[in-house]
Formats: sequence, structure tokens, C-alpha cells
Amino acid sequence: MLTRFWRAAAVLLLVVVLGGCASTAPSEPDAATSEPAADIAPPPRLAVPVPTPDTFAVTPERPPYAWFHMDAEANGHPGLSTHRVHTTLLANRAPQQTVTVAIIDSGVDMEHDELAPQRWENEDETPENDVDDDANKYVDDAYGWSFLGNPSGENVNHDTYEVTRLYRTYRTWVASTDTTRLSPAGRDSLDYFYTLRNDFEEERDEAKQQLSNVRNAHNTVQNVLRFLRNELNVDEVTPADVARLEKREDPRLQQAYDILTFFYDQDLTPSDIEQFYDQVSAQVEYGYNPDFEPRSVVGDTYSDFTEQGYGNSDVHGPDPGHGTHVAGIIGAARDTTLRIDGVAPAVRLMPVRAVPDGDERDKDVANAIRYAANNGADIINMSFGKGYSPQKEIVDDAVRYADSLGVLMVHAAGNSAQDIDTEDNFPTAHYNDGGRATHWIEVGASGWDVENELVASFSNYGAERVDVFAPGVDIYSSTTGNEYRFNSGTSMAAPMVSGVAALLMAYYPELSAQEVREIILESAVSYADEQVTRPMTDQEAEATQVRFGTLSSTGSIVNAYEAVRMAEERLQARE
Repeated sequence: MLTRFWRAAAVLLLVVVLGGCASTAPSEPDAATSEPAADIAPPPRLAVPVPTPDTFAVTPERPPYAWFHMDAEANGHPGLSTHRVHTTLLANRAPQQTVTVAIIDSGVDMEHDELAPQRWENEDETPENDVDDDANKYVDDAYGWSFLGNPSGENVNHDTYEVTRLYRTYRTWVASTDTTRLSPAGRDSLDYFYTLRNDFEEERDEAKQQLSNVRNAHNTVQNVLRFLRNELNVDEVTPADVARLEKREDPRLQQAYDILTFFYDQDLTPSDIEQFYDQVSAQVEYGYNPDFEPRSVVGDTYSDFTEQGYGNSDVHGPDPGHGTHVAGIIGAARDTTLRIDGVAPAVRLMPVRAVPDGDERDKDVANAIRYAANNGADIINMSFGKGYSPQKEIVDDAVRYADSLGVLMVHAAGNSAQDIDTEDNFPTAHYNDGGRATHWIEVGASGWDVENELVASFSNYGAERVDVFAPGVDIYSSTTGNEYRFNSGTSMAAPMVSGVAALLMAYYPELSAQEVREIILESAVSYADEQVTRPMTDQEAEATQVRFGTLSSTGSIVNAYEAVRMAEERLQARE
């Protein structure tokens, strides 16, 4: 999505240089601050949407909006074959149990009509009575928990990136230390600071230029819209209004048409650009700002990594759009007249809020995993990640704990187009002291076009550390306020796998979590010999063709139909 944005922005800048309607109205005040800019590599929670199904024409460049439920043989799109399995192998059968799926994320709008019937409830807790009825240290956690708020109802929305926090910590240490009189360990710390500083400053400087491009694109489009509202005497400019401007004699109207239709052709609407501009501006103001510190809102003793019980019961939070999208993929109510179907029919969705607009903190991630495991989660979906983990050992301990209870953990591989066999990506199944979690699946993102984008251009990959791929491009799901949108990211691929796991657990409770993991990976459809374009970082100049099988340990894409068929075969063999 961002590739389309930058390509469109570059052309728009050329249009602006040539002059025209961009100057027909005064510019909006510059909302950006002078704080260090953020890296705008697309984390899952910043995916740019494409049009809604009401305006979503199927073309060779765009799939049907529910392609990820489709079957490669029947429809030509390498989806999960969800519709096929529900209408054949599982037809006229009822799930044998309800499966609890914890969603560690930005929050979830559980009031959404698609999700409300699937809400997890803590039966031992009375909501809103200010009492910890079940004595689990979490007051009023009737429907989940947030580690990003306080008992007064205040919540963290924006936070810094982990590299910013580390840079600030080491910068403070260097400022108070005589660096000419250091022990060997001290010299190692100083060298690490220099590495952090270089990374931080390089990303900040690059992001400043990128933000300038975003601002120019945003301001020009806003000026064009303001001009057209005046010229056409309308409150809102629609695509139909723009289409009627083609071949107008007034060069300003023609240029307005050229600018807006170019963005439409990139599957970007003015509202998409507005939202993306707001997100990038927020990253500039908060993510890479060493002087921004929101943790005081939570009120915990942050340096005490054994601390539990902090936070509040607000699982919605300030911006639950990302978590709501993830939740809809897993378990939106099936067999309704609403607009989407989740992968699994018999789930209870447990929101655990630990992911702000910025990097999640290790302490919160560890506590979120423990909370989910202690409260009966069968599956934990983790659609988040980062490149630094300074307290990885406490996350490792939490992962070990959940693993010991047989909880299946599903993690998004990340959207940096990197090989995570060699580049850091946290959290991870691999422990600092050796070994790895048994009940863990690492998921990359696949696309709907076998010939041109079988692997998503943004997806991380790894022949050893990525287990499997799943649909993660142009995924339509729920968002806040009973709305829907398309998102792309490994954040969307991970809940596909969580949904298939929940499907197996619901219909085949005899299977252990380890067996479910094995079935998902072994039944995934192999595309190992398919030639694909390996995901490229911005620093790479030329595309590289590789076998799809080199990008994960299986070389395959998850498939619900094949997973159910294998589960049936395994259980029949036991009889």
C-alpha cells in the first residue's frame, strides 16, 4: 500500500512543481512539529486501506473483497478455502467446544455487531463494581484487560519506539559518565550507544524528508478539494464529481481531475491520504521524540518487571481499529446478514490491550501473555513486533509459561521486508538461553495474485524462523463504530492462522495444541517451487527472484480445508 502512496506522491510533486490548482486556495497550517521524525516503514497498525466493497470493482489488479476465504482451485485465489470447508467437510456439523482466543493488540471494539456475540466473559468477575472478585489482581476484568491505562480511566495512546527509549537511556548514561575511565563492560556499553545513536539519527533524518513528501501530497489534495467544493458548490467531493471534470476547458478543473484520479488509480482516496498524513505526523511528534514519555499515565513502577495488576479494564482504548480488524478475521459472527464472516465459528474473543501507537513495551507484553494464559486462552494472537527487546528475558519467561500450559501462540512475522533469520524481530519463539517455544507459529503474509504477488512485498520472511504464510494483502474486516475496511500486513495473516487453529480446536477437541500446530503446518498448500519476487527493503535497488520455498520452513500457505481433512484422517487412524 505504501509503495502505491509514494509512487503517487512523487507524481503529485511533479504536478505541483508545474503549477495549477494547487495554488488556488491557501495551504492548511502545518500540523507537524519540529520533533525528530519517525520511520514510516509500514507497521501492521498503519496499513493504508483500499475502497469498501460498495465501490470495490474486481479487476485484474484487485481481487474479490473476501478472496481470503476462497479456494485456489475453484476461484484462482490462494485463500484459506474457508467457504469450501464450511460447506463440505463441516456442513451440518456443530462445533464440539468453544475456543478462547486472546488478542494482544491496540484494543478491540467488542461493541461491534460482528464481534459482540463472540465476546469472552470472565464469569468470576462482576463488571464495574470496583472489586477484584476473583482475586487475580485485576479489578473488574470482566471482558479482558488493558496494561496501558490507570484505574481513573486514563489511557496511553501514543508511545515512543523502543530504539528511542534505548537511545534516551544510554544518552543519559553517557552524559553522566566519564567515558575516558571505563571498564571493558563500560566500553561495550559506549559502543552500543554509538550504534543506537547512528540508527536513531539515520532513521530520523530519512523520515524528515519522507514527512515532507507526505505533507506536500496531503496539502495539495486538500487544496484541490477545497477548490472543487467552491467551484462545484458541494459539501463533499465524490468520485462521481471528479469523473465529470474530465476534458473541461478550465485548466484548473482539468488539473484537479488529473490529481485526484491519479490517486484513485492507486487505490488511494483523499480520506486515505488524510489518515496517513495524521499517522505519519503522530509518529514524528511521538515515536522518535526522546523527550516524550507517556508512561506516567499508567502509574506502575516501570522498573519493576515483576509487577502485575496495573492497568484498567478498558479493552477498547483510544484507538482499537487494528485490534478490531484482527478480531473480525478470527471470529466475526458467521451465518448472519452482516458483511463479513470470521474464519472460526465457535470462539470467544479476549482482548488484552498492550500495543500503543508506537512500540509495545516488554513488561506489558510479558504480562499480557501471562494474563491470557491464566484466564483460559487456548490461542494467543500477537499481531505486533519490533526490532529491539531490552527486557527479552521477561518475555521469554512469559512465553515459556504459556507454552507449558499448552497455549498456541501465533505471531506476525513483521512488515519490514527483511529476513528474520538474520534481522531481529520480537517477540520470538527463540529464547536467549537457547531452545524455542513448542506451541508457536510465525506467520508471513501472502497475496491473492499467484503470478505477481504470491508473497506480500512488505512481508518479513525466513527459511528457519518463519513457519508458514497466510493471506495478508487487501483483507476486509471490521473496524471501529460498526465500520469495515481493507488492511494489509502480517498483522492480518496471523489471525488467519489463529482462526484456522480455533476451527480445529472447536471441532476436534481431542487434538492437543501441538497436534493442531503440526496439522496447520503439514496441511498447508505447498508453493515451494513457485518463483516469486523476494520482498525488498528501500535500500535494495533490484528485485530478486527466488523460490517461494526459501522464504519459510514449509514453503506453504495455510489452508483450512486441508487442515480439517488432515485432522479427520489423524483421528480416524487412532480408532
